[in-house]
Amino acid sequence: MPSSSELIESYYAAFNAGDAETMLACLTEDVIHDVNEGERQIGLESFRAFLAHMDSHYREQAKELVVMASADGRRAAAEFVIHGEYLKKDGELPDASAQRYVIPVGAFFELREGKLARVTNYYNLAEWTRQIGG
Repeated sequence: MPSSSELIESYYAAFNAGDAETMLACLTEDVIHDVNEGERQIGLESFRAFLAHMDSHYREQAKELVVMASADGRRAAAEFVIHGEYLKKDGELPDASAQRYVIPVGAFFELREGKLARVTNYYNLAEWTRQIGG
């Protein structure tokens, strides 16, 4: 079983590779996903739908990843910088025209039985909006 840090590093390597199935394999069936400034989603199918939505609106890479984990391996955090491109208008957000952005992100995790049981992401939406010209 990989350490919590190794699991999170694998999760973000899959993210950067656009490999949703490997990302999903890192999660528990009942994963809790706290979306930045959004609602809590529960379960793998909700997470799968979220990834598909994100892929249709954004192209992103997580860089400068730093992972921190508790001694017991049950909680962890990651800080990284997202380098992205806004491809298609997303809901009430501003119009998209392939604007590029670079934004720091904090992510928090709970782990259970070698998988991620909770994923919570935070970033500054006002700064993202400023960068895309919204």
